[in-house]
Amino acid sequence: MPLPGWELAGGATATCTSCGSRNQALIFPAARIAAAPVQMETALEGQASCFDHPGKRAVASCRQCGRFVCQLCSVEFGEGVFCPSCVAAGAGGARGANPENSRTLYDTMALLAPWLSLILWPFTIIAGPGAVVLSILKWRAPLSLVRRTRLRFIVAILFGLAETAGWVFGIAYLLTRPGAGGGG
Repeated sequence: MPLPGWELAGGATATCTSCGSRNQALIFPAARIAAAPVQMETALEGQASCFDHPGKRAVASCRQCGRFVCQLCSVEFGEGVFCPSCVAAGAGGARGANPENSRTLYDTMALLAPWLSLILWPFTIIAGPGAVVLSILKWRAPLSLVRRTRLRFIVAILFGLAETAGWVFGIAYLLTRPGAGGGG
């Protein structure tokens, strides 16, 4: 449930108007500043008008498709202005204007590989070292879009090293046990 503005203005805590629960509310300072409304001018006779708002004066044209856009519709990105349709479609130069909405979760992959390999234990010979290598190679890769730490990588490295050590000790035991040399 969205918290009303008067609840957020009170400080660091806000009470939900629906259920009554107390919530910690950290607000960006810019969110408290009232934004000035966009002033769109009416297009006069002979002036270019916005593609989506025919009565409003165009202030620019889309760098991708060439449509005229008003102040409300113009999306400034880099050195160009794009229309909302090109941004939504991710067309051409407007592709970079789209926000990132997913990431590969290497920390989860590195953590799950050694655990899932226990189901078919012979795969642990690959999954253990693989988890260590993946964790080291992707240590600096961006994590999830939500807050996360590198703890998953650390756990994956430890579990991967444990699996690898188990294989090393198991093979060493088989090679050094009495009667293992063949001909005994």
